[in-house]
Parts: sequence; structure tokens; C-alpha cells
Amino acid sequence: MSHTAYFANGCFWGAERKFWQLAGVIQTSVGYMGGNKLDPTYKEVCTGTTNHAEIVEVIFDPEVITYQRLLVEFWEMHDPTSLNQQGGDIGTQYRSAIYTTSNDQLKQALASKDVYQVELSKSGIGEIVTQILPASGVTYWLAEEYHQKYLAKNPNGYDCHSSTGVNYPMATLS
Repeated sequence: MSHTAYFANGCFWGAERKFWQLAGVIQTSVGYMGGNKLDPTYKEVCTGTTNHAEIVEVIFDPEVITYQRLLVEFWEMHDPTSLNQQGGDIGTQYRSAIYTTSNDQLKQALASKDVYQVELSKSGIGEIVTQILPASGVTYWLAEEYHQKYLAKNPNGYDCHSSTGVNYPMATLS
């Protein structure tokens, strides 16, 4: 049985590639969540007026990869202390967010945020600004086809991801 997870951490092209490369990830797609317009287009989302975030939908086999492991990847692949920006990508569509699909995911996401914040603080890095919200009642709008697996189609394409350089403490994983 597969599970679904939703992550927003900057430009969805590079984030999708990082997730699709993980063993246990069955399928990925990119789209938009958290906004106030029905069926938004990329052009509309980029205006900042729809309030959508660029999202990676990750369908995974929990027998092969845990949600906790996906969270570790999420925290490490971007700068969750950067509000509405990752590297040169600026705007609310590039915000850091997690949309959870179960109470267990919500608990794990919140706990992992606390653990990672401790590590960031040890390194003198600021507060995590990541939104962690239930996905219930929030529609995932699939992005246009040319965005799907963009970096598989364009291997030298744009992959802007800023990282804090701080590793998630693996000793905390159970």
C-alpha cells in the first residue's frame, strides 16, 4: 500500500528530482497547493497573487522508505529558515511547507522540525519558517506537463536549491 506526502521547498524541479531518486519513492509529480485560485497556471502562480506554493507530490512505499526519511531529505535539501525564498527564487510560491495526509504525518513533521531546529540553532542559524499544515481540504493542482520530471527532460536545467549545510541528526531516527 502506498502513501502520499506533499513538500514545498523552493523550485519544484530540483526538489522533484531529489525525491524521485530515492529508493522506495514510487512516483513524483509537481503542482501547486495552498492558494486561493481554482486550477492555477504556472504563470498565475508566479505573479504571487494566487498564494500557491510549488509542491512536489511524493507517492512512496512505507515498507521501503519511511515518511521520517522523506522528512530528513526535505529538511536537508533547502533552507527552511528562508521566508518565501530559496536562493535566487523569490516569492510566496517558493515558501517552505509540508502538507500532511494523516495525523501521524503531522506529528512526525512537527517533531522533525523541532529536532532540526536544535541542530540549526547549534550552528547559529535562525528559526525555521516552514508551514506544516494538514492537506485535508487543500487541493493539489497538477502543474503543466512541461514541468513534470523537468530535469529528466532537461538534465542541465535550472536546479536552484539553497541548503543550510546542516545535516539532520540521524541518531534521532527510530
